[in-house]
Amino acid sequence: MVKTLNTIKAPIAEELKTFESSFRDAMASQVPLLDKITYYIVKRKGKQVRPMFVFLCAKLCGETNPSSFNAASMIELLHTATLVHDDVVDDSNERRGFFSINALWKNKIAVLVGDYLLSKGLLLAVENKEYRLLEIVSNAVKEMSEGELLQIEKARRLDIKEDIYYDIIRKKTASLIASACGAGASSTTKDEATIQKMIQFGEKIGIAFQIRDDLFDFGVEDIGKPTGIDIKEKKMTLPLIYALDHAARRDKKRIINIIKRHNEDKEKVAEVIQFVNASGGIQYATDAMNRYRKEAFDILNTFPESETRTSLFDLVNFVTERKK
Repeated sequence: MVKTLNTIKAPIAEELKTFESSFRDAMASQVPLLDKITYYIVKRKGKQVRPMFVFLCAKLCGETNPSSFNAASMIELLHTATLVHDDVVDDSNERRGFFSINALWKNKIAVLVGDYLLSKGLLLAVENKEYRLLEIVSNAVKEMSEGELLQIEKARRLDIKEDIYYDIIRKKTASLIASACGAGASSTTKDEATIQKMIQFGEKIGIAFQIRDDLFDFGVEDIGKPTGIDIKEKKMTLPLIYALDHAARRDKKRIINIIKRHNEDKEKVAEVIQFVNASGGIQYATDAMNRYRKEAFDILNTFPESETRTSLFDLVNFVTERKK
């Protein structure tokens, strides 16, 4: 049974309460327009999953301290910056049930706000001489940018194989969760082997998280109605890659043609979903997700049993068994 977020937060409840004000302070600006926009961003905050990973990994490796709060603020600033930029790139007018920044203040301001948030995160590390944190977070910025560009490049040709797919999601999605776990660990320990172990832990969670996201497109039993959004956006996900790799040449050509030329046609998209469901692609992707999750659990099991470790187990289950 998946635990609720409130139960999972128990070991770090005080840290998360304090974090809200420190994150608000980290975004503060003397420019009234920026202050107005950052207030709007704080008001519509999400589940705070990434700060939870930071604080839980920090506590797993030592005692939370001011550096842990800097790490959480840096990760959340980076995450928020990427969401603001993503909404511009995707021309999206909504985020978490609220109007997006670009919908309210237009693209130019949204891009500049994203840049501002990113720079504030990096400056936070420099001002506090948190150079290992700076390295971890800067690496995530690089990886996420490379992952997005690699996906755009490959989407044009629809020729993604599994190794490229994993390279894309490791950079685009998993690198942020890996940096959250690594930043948390580095705030409470200087042991590089432990920090690297937590980075690996976060990467495996991030890959499992993205595969779970892939499955939403096809409406697996515990998720419900398929969305088909990835197909409409010509994104090659693991279930689809597996289905195409194991299809007859004629079927493969037909499905690729639908994705390229008829991806706005609901009936055609439904045909692709049915094709993937019939191919064994759903089970293949589910098995892959469970394998990466187990590898993350294996890393966690190298740490002594504690309330914090239990919460990390539960948080991993929460992000990989969520219903969107």
